[in-house]
Amino acid sequence: MPRILTIEDDAVTAREIATELGSHGFEVDWVDNGRDGLVKAVATPYDAITLDRMLPGLDGLVIVTTMRQLGVDTPVLMISALSDVDERVRGLRAGGDDYLTKPFAPDEMAARIEVLIRRRATRSPLTELRVADLELDLMQRIARRGGLTLELLPTEFRLLEFLMRQSGQVLTRMMIFETVWGYHFDPGTNLIDVHIGRLRRKVDRAGLRPLIRTVRGSGYMLADEP
Repeated sequence: MPRILTIEDDAVTAREIATELGSHGFEVDWVDNGRDGLVKAVATPYDAITLDRMLPGLDGLVIVTTMRQLGVDTPVLMISALSDVDERVRGLRAGGDDYLTKPFAPDEMAARIEVLIRRRATRSPLTELRVADLELDLMQRIARRGGLTLELLPTEFRLLEFLMRQSGQVLTRMMIFETVWGYHFDPGTNLIDVHIGRLRRKVDRAGLRPLIRTVRGSGYMLADEP
């Protein structure tokens, strides 16, 4: 069953979206604010997202821009009462795949979601990540550096995958925690630092150029830099 995330602060509109998509065989998760919406959009593999433009916490443009910067390619249908051409252009340029203005016909909304999902299904799936001489085979779940296989635990593999997907980007501890572990970040825990340390010992062996960097005061980054 295709899974849709609806980020919408108006309960009436959210119920309308969920009811219509449900009648088309979709499973719908609803979030009523921007911050939690961004966390779920990044941490959970949805088939598509309906995203309100004006939200408490984080604006819809910020959400879709951040998603794209983090490499999240989930199709996004932006829904907004802002109907002028400039706003539609801003939404699409920020990373939205389609734009629907309020009030809207529920069946048209569902049809647009179906089109976005079909369009995504035609893309070639990404099966391998590579940064410098570090390779991650997503199909076989194998990591290699310099041709040598790395013995990674499942959590270490997910952590490395997230770092490689966002190669060159500074990732905060909150972003790493909520994406890899899937629940809210506890600032009092050193869980991330422990796992990064273990992963670094495996990836950045003695004699190899370090790829995993600590960005003081911000978080971590994996990058191919001399």
